[in-house]
Amino acid sequence: MKRTLGKKIAGLFILLLVAGTAFAQQNKLSGTVSDDNDAALPGATVQVVGTSVGTITDADGHYSLRLNKGNYTLKVSYIGYKELQKKINVDGSSDVLQNFVLYAGEELDEVVVVGSRAHPRSRLESLAPIDVIDRKIFKEAAQVNLNQLLNYVVPSFNSNTQVISDGTDHIDPASLRGLGPDQVLVLINGKRRHTTSLININGTFGKGAVGTDLNAIPVASIKRIEIMRDGASAQYGSDAIAGVINIILEDNTAEGRVDFTSGGYLSKNSEGTLDGETVQANANLGFKLGKQGGFINLSGSYDFRDPTNRQKEFTGTIFKDYNFPDRYANPTGADVTDVELARLGKTRADYVSRIGQSKNRGGALFFNSSLPLTEHAELYSFGGLNFRKGESAAFRRQPAQLNQNSEYLYPDGFLPLINTDNIDQSLSAGIRGKKGEWDIDFSNTYGRNSIDFVTSNTLNASLLDASPTRFEDGGYRFTQNTTNLDIHRRFDLLSGLDLSFGGEHRYENYQIIAGDENSYRDYGRAVKVGTDANGDDILVSDINGDIQTLQSADGKNYAGGAQAFPGFRPENAINVSRSSVAAYVDAEVNLTPKLLAAGAVRFENYSDFGSTLNWKLALRYKLNDKWALRAAASTGFRAPSLHQRYFSATSSLFTDGVIISSGTFRNDSRLANLLGIPDLKEEKSYNYSAGFTGRFGDFNLTVDGYFIRIDNRVIYTGQFKGSNAADASDQDKEIYNILNQAGASTARFFANAINTETKGVDVVLSYNKKVGPGLFRADLSGSLVKTSIVGGVHSSELLAGKESSYLDDASRIYIESAVPRVKGSLSLSYSPYKWNFLLRNVYFGEVDAATNTVADQETYGAKVVTDAVVGYNFTRSFKLSVGANNLFDIYPDKATGSNVGAGYFVYSRTGQQFGFNGRYVFGRISLTL
Repeated sequence: MKRTLGKKIAGLFILLLVAGTAFAQQNKLSGTVSDDNDAALPGATVQVVGTSVGTITDADGHYSLRLNKGNYTLKVSYIGYKELQKKINVDGSSDVLQNFVLYAGEELDEVVVVGSRAHPRSRLESLAPIDVIDRKIFKEAAQVNLNQLLNYVVPSFNSNTQVISDGTDHIDPASLRGLGPDQVLVLINGKRRHTTSLININGTFGKGAVGTDLNAIPVASIKRIEIMRDGASAQYGSDAIAGVINIILEDNTAEGRVDFTSGGYLSKNSEGTLDGETVQANANLGFKLGKQGGFINLSGSYDFRDPTNRQKEFTGTIFKDYNFPDRYANPTGADVTDVELARLGKTRADYVSRIGQSKNRGGALFFNSSLPLTEHAELYSFGGLNFRKGESAAFRRQPAQLNQNSEYLYPDGFLPLINTDNIDQSLSAGIRGKKGEWDIDFSNTYGRNSIDFVTSNTLNASLLDASPTRFEDGGYRFTQNTTNLDIHRRFDLLSGLDLSFGGEHRYENYQIIAGDENSYRDYGRAVKVGTDANGDDILVSDINGDIQTLQSADGKNYAGGAQAFPGFRPENAINVSRSSVAAYVDAEVNLTPKLLAAGAVRFENYSDFGSTLNWKLALRYKLNDKWALRAAASTGFRAPSLHQRYFSATSSLFTDGVIISSGTFRNDSRLANLLGIPDLKEEKSYNYSAGFTGRFGDFNLTVDGYFIRIDNRVIYTGQFKGSNAADASDQDKEIYNILNQAGASTARFFANAINTETKGVDVVLSYNKKVGPGLFRADLSGSLVKTSIVGGVHSSELLAGKESSYLDDASRIYIESAVPRVKGSLSLSYSPYKWNFLLRNVYFGEVDAATNTVADQETYGAKVVTDAVVGYNFTRSFKLSVGANNLFDIYPDKATGSNVGAGYFVYSRTGQQFGFNGRYVFGRISLTL
């Protein structure tokens, strides 16, 4: 009965929305927007000042609005052109034709939609600091993927390609304002984007977090990106503690575009003249649908990336005397590496791992579309598919590691390879329009990510010489479905009131898929079931057995599971879901023509941990036409991900120079109970910000300071160990036995363990002016941020004496100082005649090595990295660009001590600034069809 009634109500709602309303006493205002050369400007913004009414021009530069009788001021803007305002009179008797001509010159104060549910505002008029990165910046950049481009263009954003970190080698963790990858919300066309199915568990920034894979979105599909640097949980929900990244998809139908970029690392440390070669092909094409402004825009990309290696030689033990029983009759485990290398005619450089970027092949297809139904209602849809096949290397297994090798299969050791099939899918569809004075938007957004792992060029040592060399390890799945209803209306109260309200339902599902048995099992384990007539033990093979039956020549137990990446065991496999419902109210009111106030309240309830209520207040005061003050205060939250609640696995981990097997255990496990680790709950935040915006001459300036307090922050703990010593406690003995059954030597968990405070200042100064025959633009920006852990660790009595494992030094450094606390950028571009020139210098501040070895907690100094790009338009349709990222081949400071390991890491893998691949050179062909 209820379901039938619900269907009727939904059907009636959609029918009313599609039907539209009569537009009595309204006239059509239309015209074109062009430049001073009479060329149409598609995508120009036409806004009725002081109202929510506005539009953008189509492919021919045409716009159309419907207005009631009255006097209006129209504001017309386009990136790189002077803004134009004009007064218009609509007398109610006839339609009005009004054309606009814009002139190149001062920087446009770009119109943005993120951060406000009212009508779009200019960037300088927004209540929160917002960065805008338009398509032109993508075309001129020296980077080929979205994470790296933002890392060089936006100082408050950090992301780097990781190494020797399993799946994280293929999905770069990214952060905003120095916070975690899961504390920034990503939207596409204003709709929540799903996260990846991967959780970062190895030695990288963002350890223990689940982020959004920005590189799954092809740059060809992006019209612009809006980055809101302010807490927004009360506006958009979970994850928006550091801010919001809103990606606006391309809606162009005027032209087709094809870009082809090829390059590689031409560096002093390259293997050969050039390594890490990349090829990227992008295409974008749009079509009109009907005659009422409908469109569909299609984008595609293909990516090819070869790996790099920056390890020069392996300094550890390659051969022991056990490797040559015919030469060493009574082996003792002595290191005979140098002698045997000389005899074999080899060097330590022949036994290196692959320390650099991973190999990648993939492609993507995206679309963005809209179909008007009536004058004031439209259907819209967008989404895409991305597939990437990756290959990263683990640590090389040397011949001396007898219990991890088979001399028959790999007489010279082997380099394990971790292969991933990463599939990302998304689809959004909705209907929006007007019902009377109300703007209504009803939508559904679906997203899914799956990652499957295969370990190749490896073995399961416990299978001895019969081991296969390729293993199906299982994988991850994450699905998210979000349904939104958003309603907005503007009231003529005071100097204008915008009221918005709505609701959201979100469903999430997380799965871990078990691997094949030979990928995880230790075939040397057995249990005793009795004795035979001779008194000998009768042993039966058992995956959880406490007796080891297979030992290598040096007396060590043969390792089970695929070396480097053991498969997921049946007890790791899960299929869990949750749902949440939310309701919000959001209001913006112009109390006076100079004072704008905004407030939002959001209630959200999760099926797995309960409810949360959050609020936000913001003010902007215009001192005059050029200067304004703004401030905001809010509370926020982040729901712990399903990954953090339910992930468990055993993995190889490089810790302070040693490779060990470490297990991750759920909070409802016996181990968690032994240590008193509680169930996860949401993180709560308190955000405060204040700043000012201004124009002086041809300059635009924004300065914003902020303070973010996060309570009950979720961390990925350090490593807990047990003991089977005679004098060990019962607790430590049980921990040891559980770890032994899991094939692990240490245990880690997710826990609400700490509180943090983040303080910072962001400054952006822009200059844009026509100089001589071209347009000159300069952007100087900087970010200063400091995150500190405050108060004690949220411990329990059962953790007494183990606090340093609960929050170890490495985890603290990852949170506080593993990414630059100071970052700045100066970009200069000039476009005279058919040329364009770009010179960008980025200052990456110092970072610290995340290690538990106090003597090796070194600091790596600040560096400046220079990009240079030169482009020439041979014709209107053909352009050639050449350039370099890291033009002067700058590298970070070299690592020392345990940060180097056995020669693995010439440069730190834990304290990341800009990577360590060196100079990247490229050429790019751009075609306009």
